[in-house]
Amino acid sequence: MDEVHFQQHGSRCRMWVPPEIRDPVCHHAPTRKSISYFGAVRIGDGKLVTSKPEGRFDAATCWRFLRKLRRAARRRGRKVVVIIDNAKYHHANLHLDWRKAQRPDFVLLFLPPYSPQLNPIERVWKLLRRLWLHNRYFPTLAELVEIVDAQFAAWARPNTVLRRLCSI
Repeated sequence: MDEVHFQQHGSRCRMWVPPEIRDPVCHHAPTRKSISYFGAVRIGDGKLVTSKPEGRFDAATCWRFLRKLRRAARRRGRKVVVIIDNAKYHHANLHLDWRKAQRPDFVLLFLPPYSPQLNPIERVWKLLRRLWLHNRYFPTLAELVEIVDAQFAAWARPNTVLRRLCSI
């Protein structure tokens, strides 16, 4: 499980530059409009579970997503281990009692600090950016949201791409 931001104006671009120009400058729009999501992949079937938080990432929005994950896992009747980073709101007292009540069938496994490369969901965000967002111009934030939501909807069904990508 992790959270991600997709910005309307990307941070990478490829362009042809005449050889005499040593240091090209590529200006972006002065605004940094973005959309945010929580996401997790079920390793067994490769389904992506996502949620757009209302407002910022905080303890309340994290708790809502954790409950959504729990409901999705309860249907299958299996033990769930969620690999999660050490963001402060993942450890929040707001949902501490709820997390304890879910044990041993729903467990959060916290990664060491500053180790995003160990979280398998990071590979999903990278793949989405590479396939659909890099080197593309989105005139409006709504167009970016449409592309991201369409890909998330496709990945919400069982698929081998995410299952293989996130298997450790």
